Amino acid sequence: MAQELISKIAVIGGGPAGCFCAYNLQKNFDITLFESGKPLATLLPTGGGRCNFAHFEFDNKELAKNYPRGEKFLYSVFSKFSTGDTLAFFDSIGVKSYVQDDMRVFPQSNSASDVREKFLNALNKTKIKKERVLRINKNPLTVVTDCGSYTFDKIVIAVGGHNGYDCAKFLGHNIIEPKPALTGLKTKESFKKLSGVCIKNVNSCGFNDNILFTHEGISGPLIYKISSIKAHDKFPYCITLNLIDNINLQEDLNNNPHKNIKNLLAKYLPKSFCEYLLENCNINGETKSHLINGKTRDKILDKLHNFSVTVISSVKDGEVVTSGGVNLNEINPKTMESKLVEGVYFCGEVLDIDGFCGGYNLQNCWSTAFVAAEGIKNS
Repeated sequence: MAQELISKIAVIGGGPAGCFCAYNLQKNFDITLFESGKPLATLLPTGGGRCNFAHFEFDNKELAKNYPRGEKFLYSVFSKFSTGDTLAFFDSIGVKSYVQDDMRVFPQSNSASDVREKFLNALNKTKIKKERVLRINKNPLTVVTDCGSYTFDKIVIAVGGHNGYDCAKFLGHNIIEPKPALTGLKTKESFKKLSGVCIKNVNSCGFNDNILFTHEGISGPLIYKISSIKAHDKFPYCITLNLIDNINLQEDLNNNPHKNIKNLLAKYLPKSFCEYLLENCNINGETKSHLINGKTRDKILDKLHNFSVTVISSVKDGEVVTSGGVNLNEINPKTMESKLVEGVYFCGEVLDIDGFCGGYNLQNCWSTAFVAAEGIKNS
């Protein structure tokens, strides 16, 4: 083992992945972390400012199913560092946690800034340089910044966005084109009249969750999932929403003959949406139930079960994460080392891995960062 010969390690990027990788290396090596902004600043908006840092799922294969890109790659990664390890780490730095009903894990303080402060305090042996990395040269491995150049034994690229992609491309890596994920969607249909209206427990694309109409189109937890699944689909594309499962419309019509159809449907869905739906079916919302014939009933049911929406784009700057990044075929999942450049490692959002909302994207950061650190220790 050549571990004793390794002294200087560079970590590019002071986000969750970079900082966790540095934390796991700082006891053994001379670590320099390059971050042009504030370290762990990207942690602050997570979980609505409360920091949803994990999801309470301990079956690694079930956990990996929540990543539209990277599921199989993460099997090996999660076997080395999973949810339990994440909870143990945060507990060790003084971050006590609790689990919501939806299995999202938060700090008891409900404060992302508190988590950030404790995390930064734990990086007590890591040198942080506030410099912007321009590129990485090989032979020897050199970090070139806007202030100078520095030679290292190993380099970890943990910065997302164009800076990370540019560094990877300069080293010869292929980048899967970045696309917005976990984002609201713009639609051909106008839902301005319904802006702010929420419908719960909608089914589509194998998921069941809530949707929210906006002045630009549709959003909400279900739409975030769909936007991730279809992140690389070409626009326009159609999605079909099953708005309601348990409804016996004919029975309701029979039992409420003098009730107008608009109010009858409002038993199941927001009244403003019922008005919109009936208008689009060319049905007068004031029509009494006993006047609704079989053909009209079936037209309503078809709209309820097969509400079609045409998506024309994602909402600009609305994405929570980006789908795309360094091609996983070029990374060793057991060590996170590049298969193209010896001594270069990757972790976090720079990789072509993205998960749904609920702590999954941060778990990717923790796990890939840990595996990268272990890969360096054991090289």
